[in-house]
Amino acid sequence: MLVLTLKSPLPLLFFFIFFTISFAELCNPNDKKALLNIKKAFNNAYYFASWKPEEDCCTWYSVECDENSHRIISLDISTDNEISGQIPPYVGDLPFLQSLMLHKLPNLVGPIQPAIAKLHNLKHLDISWTNISGTIPDFLSSLSKLTYIRLSFSNLSGAIPSSLSKLPNLEFLQLDRSKLTGLIPYSFGDFKAKGFYLYLSHNKLSGKIPPSLSRVDFESVDLSRNKLEGDASMIFGAHRNTWKVDLSRNLLEFDMSKVVFSRSLFMLDLNHNKIFGGLPPQMTKLSNLNSFNVSYNRLCGQIPKGGELQRFDVYSYFHNKCLCGAPLESCK
Repeated sequence: MLVLTLKSPLPLLFFFIFFTISFAELCNPNDKKALLNIKKAFNNAYYFASWKPEEDCCTWYSVECDENSHRIISLDISTDNEISGQIPPYVGDLPFLQSLMLHKLPNLVGPIQPAIAKLHNLKHLDISWTNISGTIPDFLSSLSKLTYIRLSFSNLSGAIPSSLSKLPNLEFLQLDRSKLTGLIPYSFGDFKAKGFYLYLSHNKLSGKIPPSLSRVDFESVDLSRNKLEGDASMIFGAHRNTWKVDLSRNLLEFDMSKVVFSRSLFMLDLNHNKIFGGLPPQMTKLSNLNSFNVSYNRLCGQIPKGGELQRFDVYSYFHNKCLCGAPLESCK
């Protein structure tokens, strides 16, 4: 048995103090400095009460550290009315950050911070339900590890940058409920992810949907409540894994009788457009269809019998040119 013998208790006391300090503080000092600067930039809001300089920042609220390196990998600042001002440039001083979330902060204003371009390890970017403004910056396309971008419920305006299609790992793009204008970029046909999620609804987008989108295997796509025109049939296809399509409240005009739908389709909303033709008999084979609306179009002919089509009510079909059959009136 090893026995530690000391003539004085002081060296032993110093040893334990050193041992405790060195192992209690796991957070990298540069990361801690960046976080404290973020706190100061937000006027030391009560939200950051746990961010005490004398404590390990890996234990702070809204902060996550890597288990091995102890570098900050996630910063989630959400749901607070007291936090105000612009996105602090100090977020760019967290080089190992993989996830940045600024969510439900109604007093967050100004542009998307250029310093975010320094976060080359970023995979998840969520700046939503805020009052940020300006345009969507091109520099996002340089963050090649991004898989998820959500910039919804904001005052962002201007065109959607085509450069976003350069992101090789992007799987989810949500830019809905803002003030974006212009065309859907043709380059968006270059997204490679299998099962891509695209949400651009509630904006002021116009023009035709680019035919290049026929190359994208959408899991879910929502382009509703814009001013999009022309053909949207390239969104569909028999061999896709698409489960949700919402193209409602646009100016779309195509022959629905020629569209082939994926059997995985769960939700289809095409209401308030100029879609013509009839409902293809193949729709009776869509056994997963749970939500459906083609009202306020120019459809004609008999609603095919069978499958799920008869379980939807009149409101899913009404205000069409000459559509008939259950649940509408019988065809003459």
